Amino acid sequence: MVAEFHAADRRTLATLPSGVDVATTIHTYDGGTAGPTLYVQAAQHGREVNGTAVLKRFHDRLSGELAGRIVAVPVADPLTFDRVSYTTPEVIDSVNPNMNRVWPGDENGSLHQRMAATLWEHVETADAIVDLHTGSPDMYPHVVYLEGSHESRALAEAFGTDLLLAETAGEDAPDEWHRRGFAGKLRVVADREGIPAITPELAHSRQLQEDPIELGVEGLFAVCRTLGMLEGTVTDREQTVARNHLGQVTASASGLFRPKPALELGSVMPAGTALGTVYDPTTYETLQNVTTDRAGILYALTRDATVNAGDKLASVAIVRDE
Repeated sequence: MVAEFHAADRRTLATLPSGVDVATTIHTYDGGTAGPTLYVQAAQHGREVNGTAVLKRFHDRLSGELAGRIVAVPVADPLTFDRVSYTTPEVIDSVNPNMNRVWPGDENGSLHQRMAATLWEHVETADAIVDLHTGSPDMYPHVVYLEGSHESRALAEAFGTDLLLAETAGEDAPDEWHRRGFAGKLRVVADREGIPAITPELAHSRQLQEDPIELGVEGLFAVCRTLGMLEGTVTDREQTVARNHLGQVTASASGLFRPKPALELGSVMPAGTALGTVYDPTTYETLQNVTTDRAGILYALTRDATVNAGDKLASVAIVRDE
């Protein structure tokens, strides 16, 4: 039934020095009745492939019973997709290697700015944005939205993860938020332009995993129902809202990281909870007893054994009082 109202168009996002086009496919689904426009994209970071699989399964299940329009881009950044990477090589874009720092883009700017500017033509006409991401393998699924944006929060609640993260931005954000260029994220810029936007983080980069894919598909259908694009209601569920998703536990020394085996993602833990140890692989000396620096929800934990000083080992979100 999808073929009756679906179109797939190949679109050039930018051109490499050799003249080779960087292109992607943009899918549009036009319903039989008037309604809002939803823009969905995936793989803005090329190693985060589960979002791309979400859009394929969403496509397979979507029927013609649609009001409004859906615009879907399964591979927003082909350059990082081909590298299975978070950023492009310096030789391709030394100024802006991370596409999710340059929105709304610049048609006369660096390669990533030009790519973002091309996709922004579709973003700016939308009524709602879903930017699908997948974090590390050991990440508790959650949805991030801009603190104080009631419409974005409603989308986040509809998507249906147990954990929601409210991100402070602008003057209220910590210095790290500005230092890392988060003001140029698609979700942040879209929300500032009056377009409700969310970033689901589904977990499991580099591998297609059934649970995060199915979670993403059900989340998209729930968003469509909330927007009135599909019939049906969204079931209310108990969700935890937390803030400060920059709450990170980092390695103070380089070595081998051994996390405690009993740790459970999504669990609430007090400050000072032991997460594991970093030790010198040659002398066996313990270099760091890794503990949480705040009370909150453990929602990400690295399982990579070899770590460098400064690497992120875990992320803890502070539960928000409401």
